[in-house]
Amino acid sequence: MTMRVQMPHLLARAGTVSALTLVTLGGPIPAHGAAPEAELASVSAKALRIAASKQGAPYKYGAQGPNSFDCSGLTLYSFRRAGRALPRTAAQQYRHTEHVSRSARRGGDLVFFHSGSGVYHVGIYAGEDRIWHAPKAGAVVRLERIWSRAVWYGRVR
Repeated sequence: MTMRVQMPHLLARAGTVSALTLVTLGGPIPAHGAAPEAELASVSAKALRIAASKQGAPYKYGAQGPNSFDCSGLTLYSFRRAGRALPRTAAQQYRHTEHVSRSARRGGDLVFFHSGSGVYHVGIYAGEDRIWHAPKAGAVVRLERIWSRAVWYGRVR
């Protein structure tokens, strides 16, 4: 019952669209004056939805959409459509992001797979240890469980 009383106040305070986006991403509803963080969460949520909408699109090396993708092409395309520019390769994208810990990751963050200090693959974090990604030749864009512990996380600003 307490939730029902508080929700209208919270929705009025944060704005219905922002609040629903943040609830979807699992983030806190922002306090007054926190518009930049809410905007970033909204961009990440939109990029995540765009990547998910490409489910089944074939992998093609060097492809940046809209009908086929390689891994960094999918992330570049998704964030470009959401209003943020990213560099072309997974390694360049890693250097372009704000690095976050596993415990601080949230939906829409980028997940970078690495071997030593080299980044070789990227996907978009979807929550529950899963990512949307374009895995390899012969495969399609899909939602998949993170299969390695050798990952870093980055937030697009």
